Amino acid sequence: MSSILAPYISIVIPTYNRPTVLASCLRAIAGLAYPRDRFEVIVVDDGGSAPLEQILAPYRELSLKLIHQANSGPAAARNRGAREATGELLVFTDDDCAPAPDWLARFAERHALAPGCAIGGETENALEQNIYATASQLLVSYLLAYFGIAGRARFFPSSNLAFPTERFRDVGGFDVSFPLAAGEDRELCDRWQHRGYRMIYAPEAVVYHSHRLTAKTFLRQHFRYGCGAFYYHLRRARQRQQQMKVEPPAFYIKMLTYPFGKVPFWKAMRVAPLLVAAQAVNAVGFFWERARRKPA
Repeated sequence: MSSILAPYISIVIPTYNRPTVLASCLRAIAGLAYPRDRFEVIVVDDGGSAPLEQILAPYRELSLKLIHQANSGPAAARNRGAREATGELLVFTDDDCAPAPDWLARFAERHALAPGCAIGGETENALEQNIYATASQLLVSYLLAYFGIAGRARFFPSSNLAFPTERFRDVGGFDVSFPLAAGEDRELCDRWQHRGYRMIYAPEAVVYHSHRLTAKTFLRQHFRYGCGAFYYHLRRARQRQQQMKVEPPAFYIKMLTYPFGKVPFWKAMRVAPLLVAAQAVNAVGFFWERARRKPA
């Protein structure tokens, strides 16, 4: 892509005490097939204790900025990076993601066709041998497919998500009041569309997610998602001045059958019980947060 035609892009990466995976992310970004003078990388250290200067040192040929903040969560870190950004397009990813070489070029092409839209890319599991990572990514893929209506997505995870910078700032960025790092990306996408702005899906803009999960961390992750889901539904109901709504039974039935069309049968048989477990602890997190908040 010619530098003349390429939009200037700001990549924002929140990180917290994961220097090794951050190094892998930056290594992938250094290999992007996009003009070096047309993008910047903003790494926001969310109060971690691990020094990052040595991790960033090999990538100084990039336009690279390191920002330190007190520990406030990834939503606040993304907002901080967005405030420092100078690009016309903000692209968010996570420190455990490795973008494909044409990642920014694909976002730039979509942005040129629909300059006012948010754009969600495709996140693929980089740890195919980790059954918990496989289950977690399949669940995200199912949510994107289920909530997509007539080809128009309703939300994308913040691991691979782009916004026009000025509109992102105009809607207020990520909601930092979520008590846990879960659900704030879904809430932002909902608020974005409530403003009348569109979201489009760019499956060709790919990042590879290396989320190393065990049974314990898998269940903890989905408990946190359940807590975040409560606050998402609460804010959505208030914004629309209506009662809180949860998904119908068909949502859960389709979810259990979804893996059988995406992975080999033997793997789907292992994944399906994990999806049941994920939804069970998700529900526990939802109602636990609801009960904890009720007295207030």
